[in-house]
Amino acid sequence: MIDRRQFLLGTGGFAAGLAGLAGYGVAIEPAMTPAVRRYTLQPDGWPENLSLRLGVIADIHACEPWMSAERVHGIVEQVNALEPDLVLLLGDFYAGHRFVTGPVMPGAWGEALKFLRPPLGTVAILGNHDWWHGPIPGLAGGPAEIRKTLRDRNITLLENAVLPISKDGTVFWIAGLADQMAHRLARGGTRGADDLHGTLAQIAGEAPIILLAHEPFIFPLVPRRVTLTLCGHTHGGQINLPIIGAPLTPTRRYRYGHVVERGRHLIVSGGLGESGFPIRIGVPPELLLIELGTNALTV
Repeated sequence: MIDRRQFLLGTGGFAAGLAGLAGYGVAIEPAMTPAVRRYTLQPDGWPENLSLRLGVIADIHACEPWMSAERVHGIVEQVNALEPDLVLLLGDFYAGHRFVTGPVMPGAWGEALKFLRPPLGTVAILGNHDWWHGPIPGLAGGPAEIRKTLRDRNITLLENAVLPISKDGTVFWIAGLADQMAHRLARGGTRGADDLHGTLAQIAGEAPIILLAHEPFIFPLVPRRVTLTLCGHTHGGQINLPIIGAPLTPTRRYRYGHVVERGRHLIVSGGLGESGFPIRIGVPPELLLIELGTNALTV
């Protein structure tokens, strides 16, 4: 049995520890230089003679002071240094919370993204926050300005659309879904703008397919003809603690990383920014470098 003094010291220490952890989660981890998470794989259906390096950027959530245009430019330089063949942007360009000192307008982060230099181009999809509001929650907006920003920077935006790409004489497809949570409903919940069947129906033949979908919820419906599905949205749970795990994740099954189910491959990025509140604990910002093919090189 402990006395009152020991109890107060214990609770005081516990409270101080929680405060320190929260301070780290707000002030330090979200501002870290993104780590580069690397994956090398040869999925079923991927041509053995085709080596492809994918740079993947998810959940930018541009806003001051957390994700300034200058920080986006630094991330672009970091991606260029990885020398990817193709860069993929997985949506949520707009801020995901109101704890900001100001918006970062699409023109500003778009000017940073235009310096991406992959030889096969840059391809993007939109996320739920790009539909729900403007540059920050509470500001009117929607996807129209983002569409124009990407188009003006020669970034291909796919919304239930597909793009054939050729490398070393071999063709593969990028398929991009419109967002699965695009429309917020009056009584809660969402309705998607995505059309998986209609998107894949645009692809004839047996060439490999890489599917871009902002949220990973679609993965159980993805057919085996899709070689690899890439998603963001979850931020890896945003808070991931020892023993407790990730209590706030929208999906435990597809929270983070490389998932293989029934021969199908999914990679979920932990992303760069935050939503709900500007905090990350145990899930630092990250970029992905994915190397497909047995001849893939490693930097």
